[in-house]
Amino acid sequence: MSGVRELTAVSADGARIHVEVYGPEGAPTVLLSHGWTCSTRFWDAQIRDLSAEFRVVVYDQRGHGRTPGADPRGYCTDELADDLEAVLAATLAPGERAVLAGHSMGGMTMMAASRRPGFREHAAAVLLCNTGSSDLVAESTVLPLRKGRLRTRLTRGVLGARAPLGPVTPLSKRILKYATMGAGSAPDRVAACARIVHDCPRTTRVAWSHVLAGLDLDADVRELTVPTAVIAGASDRLTPVVHARALAAALPHCLGLTELVGVGHMSPIEAPEAVGGRLRELVEAYVRVEKEEAA
Repeated sequence: MSGVRELTAVSADGARIHVEVYGPEGAPTVLLSHGWTCSTRFWDAQIRDLSAEFRVVVYDQRGHGRTPGADPRGYCTDELADDLEAVLAATLAPGERAVLAGHSMGGMTMMAASRRPGFREHAAAVLLCNTGSSDLVAESTVLPLRKGRLRTRLTRGVLGARAPLGPVTPLSKRILKYATMGAGSAPDRVAACARIVHDCPRTTRVAWSHVLAGLDLDADVRELTVPTAVIAGASDRLTPVVHARALAAALPHCLGLTELVGVGHMSPIEAPEAVGGRLRELVEAYVRVEKEEAA
């Protein structure tokens, strides 16, 4: 994608985070944080849509894309927060505020950082897409079984499987579509998701799956005091809409929950217009107005 400016943010433990910046300098900023097994490429549709008017910042979570992985045994949600703070410090001026959006693990990143000074300094508003704060394995409906201990145990095994995903094939695309996308997802969007997910290193996928299996960020959600909107896919099997409804009820300043009919877990790719439109609304309401008043 043309017009990119690349830089490296250095996290608290010295990890080097790959960052890409698109759009005009000085414009209102949107920062996008991707989810488990994805990369900056997950946000290509939003970059194309928004970067003509806004400054768009994307980065690779550690172990994903072009950000090297540290010792995967040490992965934790504190590192997600550390990395986000590092990216904010590297891309925004002191006191500058932006709209921050996170998909899946990227949304959990926002929750994990909710108490951090760097987050509170820079977050004007937040968009949470297809995410949850706890009980991820227990609530997942990837396996068509009755909810209970058996389904939870089997789901944990599937999501944490150590087997390599291998090349993208027609069969692997069908499996990925079933698990992560709505039944009506266009073939080109399924293929795009498959390329991104299959490109994730196996060690990264497995290590972060263990973190997500034990996730408990419920208390951090209650500290996410900035205006926050929530988007969910009504057909999401990885983070079913029950999570989004719980988030909407717990957030101190919830701007509303949008449930996208026919959409699965990958809403920024499946429904880019809906996600991009909500981001644009948040920028207009919470960043552009501030910039105009400051001027």
